[in-house]
Amino acid sequence: GGQDVLSISGVVTDKNNQTLPGVNIRIKHTQKGTVTDTNGQYSLDVSSGDELVFSYIGHKTIEIPVAGRTIINIQLEEDITALSEVVVNAGYYTVKDAMRTGSIARVTAKEIQNQPVSNALSAVQGRMAGVNITQGTGVAGGGYNIQIRGTNSLRREGNYPMYIIDGVPVTAETPSTMGTILPYGSIDPLNTINLNDIESIEILKDADATAIYGSRGANGVILVTTKKGKVGRKTTISVNSSYGLSQVASKMELLNTEQYLDMRRQAFANDGITEYPANAYDINGVWDQKRYTDWQEELIGRTATNSNIQLSLSGGSEHTNFLISGSHNEQTTVFAKDFRYKTNNLSGNLNHRSGDNKFTLNVSGLFSDQSNNLTQNDITGKSLLLSPNAPALYREDGSLNWENNTFTNPVAAYESTYSNDSKTFNMNLNLGYELLPSLYMKFNGGVSYQAFDEIGLNPTTMYNPAYGITPNNSSASKNMQNQFSYLLEPQFNYTQKFNEHQIDVLMGGTFQQKKTTGLALFIYGFDSNALISNIAAAKNIIVNSDKVTDYKYAALFGRMNYQYKERYILNFTGRRDGSSRFGPDNRFANFGAFGAAWLFSKENFLDDIQWLSFGKVRGSYGVTGSDAIGDYQYLDTYTIGSSGYGGAIGIYPSRLHNPYFSWEKTTKLEMALELGFLDDRIRLNTAWYRNRSGNQLVGIPLPGTTGFSTIQANLPATVENKGLEFELNTNPIRTNGFNWNSDFNISFHRNKLVSFPGLEGSTYANKYVVGYPVSIAKVYNYEGIDPETGLYMFTDYNGDGSISSPEDDLVIKNIGVKYFGGWSNQLAYKQWQFSFLFQFVNQTQWNYNSRMAAPGTMN
Repeated sequence: GGQDVLSISGVVTDKNNQTLPGVNIRIKHTQKGTVTDTNGQYSLDVSSGDELVFSYIGHKTIEIPVAGRTIINIQLEEDITALSEVVVNAGYYTVKDAMRTGSIARVTAKEIQNQPVSNALSAVQGRMAGVNITQGTGVAGGGYNIQIRGTNSLRREGNYPMYIIDGVPVTAETPSTMGTILPYGSIDPLNTINLNDIESIEILKDADATAIYGSRGANGVILVTTKKGKVGRKTTISVNSSYGLSQVASKMELLNTEQYLDMRRQAFANDGITEYPANAYDINGVWDQKRYTDWQEELIGRTATNSNIQLSLSGGSEHTNFLISGSHNEQTTVFAKDFRYKTNNLSGNLNHRSGDNKFTLNVSGLFSDQSNNLTQNDITGKSLLLSPNAPALYREDGSLNWENNTFTNPVAAYESTYSNDSKTFNMNLNLGYELLPSLYMKFNGGVSYQAFDEIGLNPTTMYNPAYGITPNNSSASKNMQNQFSYLLEPQFNYTQKFNEHQIDVLMGGTFQQKKTTGLALFIYGFDSNALISNIAAAKNIIVNSDKVTDYKYAALFGRMNYQYKERYILNFTGRRDGSSRFGPDNRFANFGAFGAAWLFSKENFLDDIQWLSFGKVRGSYGVTGSDAIGDYQYLDTYTIGSSGYGGAIGIYPSRLHNPYFSWEKTTKLEMALELGFLDDRIRLNTAWYRNRSGNQLVGIPLPGTTGFSTIQANLPATVENKGLEFELNTNPIRTNGFNWNSDFNISFHRNKLVSFPGLEGSTYANKYVVGYPVSIAKVYNYEGIDPETGLYMFTDYNGDGSISSPEDDLVIKNIGVKYFGGWSNQLAYKQWQFSFLFQFVNQTQWNYNSRMAAPGTMN
């Protein structure tokens, strides 16, 4: 009969009759199946009435009835777009791109590999709708500001997205305590991964995609998946090397010596001063009035280099595969000294599948060693403010030139040194076992460890000796921080199909613990600069921070996905979270979302429309949260005083107890339309979203009589982000030898402070205005210079004859992003590839004049 057990076998080939290893063969409506071996061969026990599903990336999936046969050879047809088979990582589960209900931006290795950059975020800039990435600086090792559909929190650190590398969450906060004085500000967690080790980056945006991460998904989730070995591939060694050169792209147009001195003389003449002061060295004859130095060329004119080399080894059999990759990256800067940022990365993973395909094992590990000796002092601004006839930086003997105490030498800052060393280790273990044909048990576990060490040295040689130098002028800052966290996530997955109905249920739990230890010291008073790196040689040691913090986090999560006829889809996600960062009265909270999609292109009434190959409308609504506030913020805390009394060290209260404050919560709403035309050679996706973030965690001002300026609490203020996203993907040319893919995206974004109770009487009144974006500046409207007085003129809006009542005369200026996007292209001719990307942002921002202390002043 129809259910006789048969042992079938066969070979799978492509259109050129080349055998295909790693083709997935599954018995339809079940999870049973196998994969082809290195020779494209397979064997499988089936029932004679079964249907087999053959799927392979880049090829069309086909379904073949067994019909009693024992040998079934298959030739797969190439499908360049193969949209229906693209599988997207949604974190705890994967979903076919065509069937997803949530908003997930995706960039793959093919689009970002082989770029001469050190951080993946630099490579994906401009490639994702709704994801605005700003590099904090142009210097090596710098951090990135990433906003996924806008700014939700009134606190800067409350807007960090959640980073997950191969299933293991990694911290987004920088470990540096000297970050405020470093040119690169922060250290990005993705600096630990070589760009060419990345398989894909998915960014979860809407409630449907992020609510399963509950209290940590409000600002979006960045999922990084590293490359794995291919099933059935012979052992392969590959070498990848790149070398890049870069210079300052845009320099200021500055006055030459003659123009500059004319301006200076005119300024003194306007003030009626004919005898130049003794300290006006540039025009009173002390400095050479014929000398000219291009200070931008002198201080930031070097060519920065970026060299990268990667060696990887991969291979495997039908059931086990591996990949090991090692890389070394070095970057220099445009500064007039040999600063260097180095990374050494080692990553590897092992995948195994049992002979009966019931058990799967994946182990991945990543080790990164980063070192950076970049200066603490970014002297870019000095290159703009130095007089063009200022003296030379160095004397003939190579020593610093102070020109008889008339000159503040900018490169004296290079006498101070800074260096950091960061060692990071991440490991992930993923186990799966098929308990029943439709019930899977999974376990995800991981550990993450970071050891960070930084030291800044300020020897006496960086100061002008004319001012008199004492040992107390020499100082050092040292910071050490270790962070260890582990993650345990048991999960159960149940899938079942009844005729036209399909249900997929996921249930799981999370437990994470993170321990941070840190010690930050300020040391000063060295008798000799040669001893400045030796703490024991200092006369004074101040402990700025000595901390041990413990963060515990537990959650239950679930997902239920229902499909009818593979065209009507409902998706429910939920999570109950508990975090040690909140008071005992508000430690747990619930988060959840609902998503729906309709694949209308599968409806029979559209069968005659040949040009429409894909059509889907989807929407979602839900609540996610943020607990990015640091540890122990709800407790009474005391700080050790810097001075003692009667031989005893004193302490003082530094924070008030608040057991009630809890998560910032973001409510997300989205509607989207996805269309495909002409066999998906043209794809158009449009999305509208509105996110509202409330329960803002801010310091609420207190009367000074309480002894505290603020108390950490939830404020019923609401920030709204809404916008439109457009994505256009085209494949205009597709021939046997030549292929051209073009992707364009643009996002229009609006941010608004919807409410802020008690704003007028608070210290935040200078920064925020209800009804306006949170990124505003209050400024005067400049009207020019009064020709009679030489003074600046501003608009007097309230007509009182002056601008002495500032609030009435200030103009509110939005300095946020209005729209942004990118246009990327990949052209391939046989084995040659060429790609380029244009990125654009429309934004009003501060210009160079904002660096001046006050209008008309000079340093």
